[in-house]
Amino acid sequence: MAGNTRTLSDLKREAIIQAATQAFQEFGVKGTSMDKLAELANVSKRTVYNHFSTKEDLVMHLVTEQWQSAIMNITAHYLPNEPLDTQLQSIILKDIEFMVSESHLDLARVAIGYFFYEPDKLKDEVAQLKVQETAMHRWLNDAKADGRLAFDDVKYVVNEIDSLVKGQCFWPQLFKIEDALSDEAKKNIAKNIVALILSRYAIESK
Repeated sequence: MAGNTRTLSDLKREAIIQAATQAFQEFGVKGTSMDKLAELANVSKRTVYNHFSTKEDLVMHLVTEQWQSAIMNITAHYLPNEPLDTQLQSIILKDIEFMVSESHLDLARVAIGYFFYEPDKLKDEVAQLKVQETAMHRWLNDAKADGRLAFDDVKYVVNEIDSLVKGQCFWPQLFKIEDALSDEAKKNIAKNIVALILSRYAIESK
């Protein structure tokens, strides 16, 4: 079908994104020129600018693309007859796997390194991403509607869980101050986070 055919412009854009992913990790954002991106993507410099007016736009595109991919890949359906702890642990474990994946950590290092002296720019972009509904939002809301959880603001609960995951998994791995997490360590962290959350919000356990 014609609607599914990628245009030459689409292919060039994809080549630029792939080149940026490679170059930013190898040379850093500041060490990567638009000329270098054009060379790696095998397109003209003008073509690069036609798709992305600044390197900042490219960095944020990569961050957004990865975040959207995670939202799509982390799926979960609330099951009314299944234990809350095993369901929530499964979602959190998927989140941990994403947080500590090398692709996510590499891109996070690129973005944080580039926006370190301009944190408001990164903060604004991330804030826009975080307002999107995720599997965690939906699961918590469904469990609440079923009378098994009680909370006032689902966003607050999601942020609590996110902070616990980042504090124990993301930040130590980002700065390489701890060894890579084993599968068993990931499961234990997820289990402990679930225990904390359910001790605060669970009405009953089935």
